[in-house]
Amino acid sequence: METVLIVNTAATCVMTGVIWFVQRVHYPLLAIVGTERAIIVAQQHQRRTGQVVALPMAAEGVTTLLLLLNQPNGVSTILPWIGAVLLALALGCTVTLSVPLHGRMATTPSIDTGARLVRTNWPRTVAWTLRAGVCVAMLLQMSESF
Repeated sequence: METVLIVNTAATCVMTGVIWFVQRVHYPLLAIVGTERAIIVAQQHQRRTGQVVALPMAAEGVTTLLLLLNQPNGVSTILPWIGAVLLALALGCTVTLSVPLHGRMATTPSIDTGARLVRTNWPRTVAWTLRAGVCVAMLLQMSESF
């Protein structure tokens, strides 16, 4: 289970870095790109981002489930559950907020939709950031048990 926790932490840290880049750099740029270029930019964003996040998101999901089923020695019982709730929050916001707004940007872009992407991405950014902290706490607890 130690390897599972290490993979989980690595995947979470990758996603945390990606989400902060998206929040502070990419979404603000997407919000100001002219509507004449927004469709192609939004389409390319979806395709390229999917290529970057598919593997870490899959690894994060699978390893989170494994940690719930069998936690590593020394890890507090509650931490895998907190991590799972934070992941559910991040993914829930992705499905219910980000994906529909990206779809709108790729078909009928507007400055308002771009601005909403920035605003509604904050829950994902906070959730993945807190989740990274939880993962690091689990790693520290596990290492103390050795």
